[in-house]
Amino acid sequence: MIVTTTPAVEGRKIVAYKGIVFGEVVSGVNFIKDMFSSITDMIGGRSGTYEKALAEMSERAAKLGADAVVGVDVDYEVLGETNGMLMVSVSGTAVKLD
Repeated sequence: MIVTTTPAVEGRKIVAYKGIVFGEVVSGVNFIKDMFSSITDMIGGRSGTYEKALAEMSERAAKLGADAVVGVDVDYEVLGETNGMLMVSVSGTAVKLD
């Protein structure tokens, strides 16, 4: 599944729009996760929370028969009384390519 923030996939033609798809993940934030996130930031890598949200969105696009998701927007929100939870949401347009 091609996932891009751009409105098109270079060199490919969009032949059908399948609809808007999204993925959401809410996870708890704590000292240990914060520590590992800092290490990941220093040595490189990707956040598991973002990866899960992107995977969920891609699965929904695949169920619609899409080859790609274009115009992807990634958003996050800190939730809870003590800001102890992180919600990541991603959305985009599922498309069929030539």
